Amino acid sequence: MKIIKLDSVTKFYNGDIALDRCSLEIEQGERLVILGPSGCGKTTVLRLIAGFIAPDSGRIHLNGILVSENKKILVPPEKRDIGMVFQDLALWPHLTVAGNLAFGLKARGVAKNERQKRIREMLQLVGLSGFENRKPSELSGGQQQRVALARALILQPDVLLMDEPLSSLDHDLNVRLRNEVVRLQNEIGFTLVYVTHDREEAFSIAQSLIVLKNGHQVFKGNVKQVRQFLQQ
Repeated sequence: MKIIKLDSVTKFYNGDIALDRCSLEIEQGERLVILGPSGCGKTTVLRLIAGFIAPDSGRIHLNGILVSENKKILVPPEKRDIGMVFQDLALWPHLTVAGNLAFGLKARGVAKNERQKRIREMLQLVGLSGFENRKPSELSGGQQQRVALARALILQPDVLLMDEPLSSLDHDLNVRLRNEVVRLQNEIGFTLVYVTHDREEAFSIAQSLIVLKNGHQVFKGNVKQVRQFLQQ
């Protein structure tokens, strides 16, 4: 089943083209990596899928439902059942780890007992049991990344969008956490759309990849096919 579909989507910023007639289809449960240099349109794709911005032309479908088209957002971000992990994490500094995870659950009206149960289960899943009462400033960079991931996943989204989430980490921690992302995706089964400029990172995470350049989709394939394409 196609959970995400972009049909000839174009987006301009201040008259400059950020994404040019991009079409893609993503299967439910797929791990898709969008690979390309800074400024090529990667983050724009995520923002369009999330509903933060509307396409200037083209259509976007989620689960077969038209959610955006031709400068109009038809389904707002909060109705799209999408989680997102940003490059800067955007954790609430004044809240504890448990408070960060509870925030979205409270907004959805989840009962206190159920919130506490899901927080315990999610922290165990990401290896942070016992960290409930710590503030983000009391955590290492890798632990903060895990909290951001847990906060997105605790809402049980159909789709998780990740925008260069590991780029600020040293190589060894980057490798450990990318393996963790793959493990969690395999266990939970959400659809992952992951953005990076790093080829090694992309190849270690992806089932399929899209290569973007200057707002154009120049290639899509599996890891082997994309490796061959980039070596040409």
